[in-house]
Amino acid sequence: MPEWPSTLDVDALLADGWRPTPFRQFILKIHSRCDLACSYCYVYEMADQTWRSRPRRMSRDTVAATAARIAEHVTAHGVESVEVVLHGGEPLLAGPAEIEHAVRTLRAAVPARVDVLAQTNATLLDDDYLRLFDALGVGLGVSLDGSRDAHDRVRRTADGRGSYDRTAAALTRLTSPAFRHLFRGLLCTVDLRNDPAETYEALCGFGPPAVDFLLPHGNWSAPPPGRTAGLPATPYADWLGAVFDRWYAAPGRAPRVRLFGEIIHLLLGGWSASEQVGLSPAAMVVVETDGEIEQSDLLKSAYEGAGSTGLHVATHSFDDLLLLPGTAARQIGTLALAAECAACPVGGICGGGLYAHRYRHGSGFQNPSVYCPDLLALIRRIGTAVQADLSARPKEPR
Repeated sequence: MPEWPSTLDVDALLADGWRPTPFRQFILKIHSRCDLACSYCYVYEMADQTWRSRPRRMSRDTVAATAARIAEHVTAHGVESVEVVLHGGEPLLAGPAEIEHAVRTLRAAVPARVDVLAQTNATLLDDDYLRLFDALGVGLGVSLDGSRDAHDRVRRTADGRGSYDRTAAALTRLTSPAFRHLFRGLLCTVDLRNDPAETYEALCGFGPPAVDFLLPHGNWSAPPPGRTAGLPATPYADWLGAVFDRWYAAPGRAPRVRLFGEIIHLLLGGWSASEQVGLSPAAMVVVETDGEIEQSDLLKSAYEGAGSTGLHVATHSFDDLLLLPGTAARQIGTLALAAECAACPVGGICGGGLYAHRYRHGSGFQNPSVYCPDLLALIRRIGTAVQADLSARPKEPR
């Protein structure tokens, strides 16, 4: 039986007036291997194992073809700026020469502003790399899961050695006066075994401008740790709620926490800029090391080939991807929601949760998030705090 969204009729959507949103974020998998073996990694440890058959490094021909396709796309849609994320695996394994070539090729080819970010575990981030990124104007996001014990529990090398010390040393270099302007923030995967307050304070110790807390990837057919599908317990909302309380009440300057900020913005009537929550159209695309164009790489957590499209930068445009059911499903807002989500009082805030977390074998992606109880509890907790804050403000005289 076909799983949703393979049954989605894109021609009917177009006939009804829907128009796809052009891509504005391009994730380039410039290296398909990693020097760590993190236990929760969706690339290497979950359902999709296609990394095994891909080249280790993106070739210069593939970089050139990708740059030409991005140029074609922004020209066709009048896009004035795009973000390119150098990703992996671990992107720094590609080497300084290949990274410099990729960045310069992209900026030379694309007739729009090209902001480049590298998302790294930072174990290879030495002064030479920092000087290169400074010269190229490349921002850096770093993965860190909290304190040394918390980080090294899961972010280890294949032979079992922890990576915290090397990551912390790199962050010390990155946050020095010479390079701090390159620092874009920290990425932390929630682990229920770690104390939330201790984790938050450990992250704040590096003075990040932003922190992204990510829920571990899982779905109804393969639930994440501590989340029993269908039960009302809210362990992740409790964990994140403890961090929110500390963050929201913090005196002075606190880092921007994207998940909390997005929920607050949505509660106040705004639109989301993240796929974690809300109903804004997804405008992100992935190019693998071999040039295959994929949907969100997070779909690798669902099943083998979940993100595959059959498209390639050498033979297809990004507009070809825009018209596939899988892309449309992440851009049509309420039309993609399960009936329970459409009827939920916070359905427009939650937006069904991250698309990859909705998967259930046999029905596909038109389900609530496997984190549904957690998202509901967290949104209510944040909403209560924001409402109390607004109610306490003195009312302006009429």
